[in-house]
Amino acid sequence: MNEIAALPYAKSITSYRKFWAHKLTPAPVLPMSREEMDLLGWDSCDIIIVTGDAYVDHPSFGMAIVGRFLEAQGFRVGIIAQPDWRNTKDFMALGEPNLFFGVTGGNMDSMVNRYTSERKVRSDDAYTPSGLGGSRPDRSVIVYSNRIREAYGGIPLIVGGIEASLRRIAHFDYWSEKVRRSVLLDAKADLLMFGNAERQLAEIAHRLAAGESVKEITDVRGTAVRIKTMPAGWIEIDSSHLDSPGRLNPAEDPYAMGPGITDNQAQKHAQMQTENKKETPVDRHEPPAKPAQSRGDEWQTVRFVRDVPAKDRATSVIRLPSFEQVRDDPILYAHANRVLHVESNPGNARALVQKHHDNEVWINPPPIPLSTEELDAVYELPYTRVPHPIYGDAQIPAYEMIRFSVAIQRGCFGGCTFCSITEHEGRIIQSRSEDSILKEVEEVRDRVPGFTGVISDLGGPTANMYRLRCKSQKIEAACRRPSCVYPKICPNLNTNHKPLINLYRKARELPGIKKVLIASGVRYDLAIEDPEYVKELAQHHTGGYLKIAPEALSEGPLSKMMKPGMDSYYRFKELFDRYSKAAGKEQYLIPYFIAAHPGTTDEDMLELAIWLKQNGFRADQVQAFLPGPMATATAMYHGGVDPLRKVTRNSETVYVPKGARQRRLHKAFLRYHDANNWPLLRDALMDMGREDLIGNSKQHLIPTYQPKGTGGETNYRTFKTQHVRERVKTRTPRKAGGRKPHGRSK
Repeated sequence: MNEIAALPYAKSITSYRKFWAHKLTPAPVLPMSREEMDLLGWDSCDIIIVTGDAYVDHPSFGMAIVGRFLEAQGFRVGIIAQPDWRNTKDFMALGEPNLFFGVTGGNMDSMVNRYTSERKVRSDDAYTPSGLGGSRPDRSVIVYSNRIREAYGGIPLIVGGIEASLRRIAHFDYWSEKVRRSVLLDAKADLLMFGNAERQLAEIAHRLAAGESVKEITDVRGTAVRIKTMPAGWIEIDSSHLDSPGRLNPAEDPYAMGPGITDNQAQKHAQMQTENKKETPVDRHEPPAKPAQSRGDEWQTVRFVRDVPAKDRATSVIRLPSFEQVRDDPILYAHANRVLHVESNPGNARALVQKHHDNEVWINPPPIPLSTEELDAVYELPYTRVPHPIYGDAQIPAYEMIRFSVAIQRGCFGGCTFCSITEHEGRIIQSRSEDSILKEVEEVRDRVPGFTGVISDLGGPTANMYRLRCKSQKIEAACRRPSCVYPKICPNLNTNHKPLINLYRKARELPGIKKVLIASGVRYDLAIEDPEYVKELAQHHTGGYLKIAPEALSEGPLSKMMKPGMDSYYRFKELFDRYSKAAGKEQYLIPYFIAAHPGTTDEDMLELAIWLKQNGFRADQVQAFLPGPMATATAMYHGGVDPLRKVTRNSETVYVPKGARQRRLHKAFLRYHDANNWPLLRDALMDMGREDLIGNSKQHLIPTYQPKGTGGETNYRTFKTQHVRERVKTRTPRKAGGRKPHGRSK
């Protein structure tokens, strides 16, 4: 592995010369109508942001940060929030922007926002006035972008936000159960920005304002662009040279040539296949090879290299298997997903390229994280911290949840395989200064209507990663680990919570602040490294209940989630209970668990249900695994292999609970106390040979009786008779002397 001394240089986002329109800004609130533009004296907008959320001028809402940040660069910015996508009228409300349209699905992916993990339409939308559902279309980024193209043709169009960020590459789409193209192509966009995009936005906006064509802007970190041909001077690296892929079945080789292959070429190709079967580690340097690569309808030999000198890394690009190949082969999909995650550190990531029929999707390396000074500048912009006046007295549920909260950091180095935070914000923690945070707490106290003295959250993606980073910039820039805390905490990670403890103390001592709560998720395996933090949290910043997320109990699913074992949970609970008791407080931990995650068997869920009952937990709401685009766990779900290790022909297979019934069963185990789930659980327990857990004492998991008005009014004796009859009718007899394996792959 080539080590890099530190992160590459990045121009400060506050150093750009302001665009001329700064004389007309800032606006009291970014305009959403022509009338508001007239009041501001604007004849046009330079940039228009289209979003799937209601417009709330608060730094917890993406469109507010983007809008206010571009305004601070001197541009006139308008907002089109939740437009009617059935025609172009709403998209033309502010006229044509001088520079570009920016499109985002909102703070949440539009498909996650609209559908449950069971693919049922949600009745509500927390980012819409009065919480009403149905105010955004499926795949909002694509639909909004296509309406803009209908209205304004070739206007520069840039997509971003979490929906675009997680779909920058060919990705598995859970709602259609197929692999879809990069959203860059389906949206017909000129540029796609991924991650927190202030750095990209500043550069692109100023380059467009200077007269540069959007087609020429292909080199900005944190963006993906469409190209027709490969640029000159770049060294292509075949992704299989970094991590040899295999296949579920002996299918056609992904790098095979088409018609007209010669015997000599076939011999070389067979030799290449044999080489690629070797299980070589990522970045192991080997002699150059000359595999063949498809180029649309034409076929030609392309020279890929394996050993790239450090001085040439900046002009090296990794070629991933094409969209068509990953669409048709789940193993190649897992391989591409693994390479994407390996190449995610801004300090050493290389560009990626993936062919989509006759287009190449070029993905530049991730953006350089913001410095503390830059992040402070973003959060100190002149937000009103309230919804746009157009909404009147209508409540926006998501705003009500966060209006008294303050963000202190970005990023997460946990690397949980089911989570999208790392893929979007990155693993390097970006922290604000203490002074900036305290200043914002005072702004909440003084300016936000309805404030009663309680800060609802002082956190971020994870509550207790403030100022935690690698002890060495050199190591951090060279690292390729997917997590800093799994399978154990890296010895190079700074785990000192003292700066965070000091911040908590200063925040709660401010005049007018009665209490500062922590609502963000606490990484308890980190917290136990500093018991003083647990003490501070328990005695001063918990409102009776603290939510934490073990996610699973058994090692099988935990290893696929990259989550710590229960020993860390028990240690945290012991400290939390001790410090709560010392303060004379009766407080409780509320653990969260995921149902139906890859690697989870029915037996794992039964073990968890028994644990929940023994510990007196009755979950009101439970979460079933939802395979989000680009997540590592989604590659497990789709291909049934573990991309946490090198994907080869001999990769470990992962059991994946699929199908409506089994997913319902896993959720039912988490809600074992719900009478509506008892018929399903009785059936499963009988099938698993655990009839001993059905009874009417405290030692049993579920009772024999069924209350009226709940999931099937049957008694246990009747149920057992019916169960046996159905099994005789429909199931294959079990072999003598053994049980039918339940919940595991055949």
